[in-house]
Amino acid sequence: MRSEEDRPVAGFPFSAVVGQDQLRLALILCAVHPGIGGVLVRGEKGTAKSTVVRALTALLPAVDDAGTTRPARLVELPVGATEDRVIGSIDLEKVLRDGERAFQPGLLAAAHQGVLYVDEVNLLHDHLVDVLLDAAAMGRVHIERDGISHSHPAKFVLVGTMNPEEGELRPQLLDRFGLAVDVAASRDVDIRMEVVRRRLDYERDPDAFVARYVSADEELASEILTAREKLDSVKLSNRELRRIASLCASFDVDGMRADLVLARTATAHAAWRGDSEVTAEDVRVAAELTLPHRRRRDPFDEPGLDQQQLDDALEQADQDAQSQVEDDARDGEPEPPENHEDRGPEDGGSDDGGPGDEGPDDDGPDDPDGPGGGVRATDRPSAPPAGEFKAKLLEVPGVGEGAPGRRSRSMSSRGRVVRSTRERGHGLHLTSTVFAAAESQVARGRTAGRLRLAPADLRGAIREGREGNLIVFVVDASGSMAARDRLSAVTGAVVSLLRDAYQRRDKVAVITVRGREAELVLPPTSSVDIAVRRLQSMRTGGKSPLAEGFLRAREVVLRERLRDPQRRALVVTLTDGRATGGKDALHRARVAAHLLADASVASIVVDCETGLVRLGLAAELARELRGGYVRLAELSAQQVAGVVRAAA
Repeated sequence: MRSEEDRPVAGFPFSAVVGQDQLRLALILCAVHPGIGGVLVRGEKGTAKSTVVRALTALLPAVDDAGTTRPARLVELPVGATEDRVIGSIDLEKVLRDGERAFQPGLLAAAHQGVLYVDEVNLLHDHLVDVLLDAAAMGRVHIERDGISHSHPAKFVLVGTMNPEEGELRPQLLDRFGLAVDVAASRDVDIRMEVVRRRLDYERDPDAFVARYVSADEELASEILTAREKLDSVKLSNRELRRIASLCASFDVDGMRADLVLARTATAHAAWRGDSEVTAEDVRVAAELTLPHRRRRDPFDEPGLDQQQLDDALEQADQDAQSQVEDDARDGEPEPPENHEDRGPEDGGSDDGGPGDEGPDDDGPDDPDGPGGGVRATDRPSAPPAGEFKAKLLEVPGVGEGAPGRRSRSMSSRGRVVRSTRERGHGLHLTSTVFAAAESQVARGRTAGRLRLAPADLRGAIREGREGNLIVFVVDASGSMAARDRLSAVTGAVVSLLRDAYQRRDKVAVITVRGREAELVLPPTSSVDIAVRRLQSMRTGGKSPLAEGFLRAREVVLRERLRDPQRRALVVTLTDGRATGGKDALHRARVAAHLLADASVASIVVDCETGLVRLGLAAELARELRGGYVRLAELSAQQVAGVVRAAA
């Protein structure tokens, strides 16, 4: 008999959640229409993200499973899950016992008609996120691997939660989520008090607390089921469809996925309200959940949706829809569109400009950056980044075993299988194991039945993938680098490299060198958009203590090795090499560079020196670092060719 202490604790009720109305609505709409494609929940820790998701499962309709009825499941996908565990794989036990190929379903099959929950989805390997989103969008999983061809339904509510401070999802993956909600703790004192009160009541007596909300949860569950049954009968008129298309066009979203998801969400919202037709309000609510994360074309764009922009877009969409209604009501053929091809400037046409035209960017006598103006060299703000850079792929040499990413080669448990080994590998290489055993079946006396295995038959799998690295940027912000054009170019190059680090799932750190010291302006983090903000507020001027920069980079790398021994580091230094900080600065910089190299840290120097006369000091530092070397101009989009590897 189970003791009182062993009884499972009742889950926190969905109806008891306070202050997360938009998140609750997004989850309900996906429960009404799973084809929406899931919900991405972004927010700081301690905002009840996991609590709300777990509570949703109790509201879903019961599932018919092999002639019996069972509650919907909540299936949690761990960050370290392998592809085999997610989509399923060959049933090894059946193969070895009966000699038959059979499929063993994975987590996607278990989540059918339930909730698939991925906490910290931003830390999940990209290819697994693609698999999840494909299944959520299609409602079915197709497997073609290991000689197995299998397909099964997988209709589930996909929910991913993440803390943006731990790194963002790539824009391509953001777009794949149907809805996105940003959650934050309320600043309303009364709401915060109620959150604490309910949580304490729940912890004191979970069963009694849940009983208070049973009727409210049952009512919600009934409304979800009713909305599901009503969904197919909800009408989406041409007027509202035009409104949806106009909205997506005005926000300049890529592709047609946004239009489809917005239409599905608006239809689900109308069904949830109990209406038989989509209205403008349904479209607005759907837009607030569908469009914000699709506006992020760049990892450093701010998330969210400007309400005034949404109001203006809705007003324009309404005018377009009304005009179309009036056009449809007219008799006869519509008037042909006016031909603007022959119109010139005098007729209101376009004018590409000519001699004598002056634009707002022309420098005049009051231009602060022109002759006689500007900010003094010391402590001047960072120039805006130049936009003509596209990062080359900088790789750490050799093959590592670090965290999954997209930069350097690695042997890992999640990469593609490249060969088998008699030693212990990352998982079992099934084909090689079976082949090795097959050669000995006669000698082992097998004439029928299951395969006879021996320990000597087992073969491990060698997998090769890509890893994320720790990229430490050492940015020379001294007076010799403070010329506006040069600093703008350096900032643009660093931003391009940071964007590349974001896409390759690296951790980054930024060290600036100016005055008398090297400052760690950004400790190692996966949130590279923070790095960009710190970089844009960087101050410049003064001397160039490069020795301190290299020593600080060495300190950061060695400290991170203790925390994450498998993550290899790459130090990227952007400088003209003119060390001027302290006595015998250039010699000290060479010694510090040598110490950094002795710590087995891969590095590359981006030479920012310009002008007709060049000293070549940056190249000398690259030799002391025993690393790679590239000129700043070679990072420009016009000259990108090949791959730069940091030499050992």
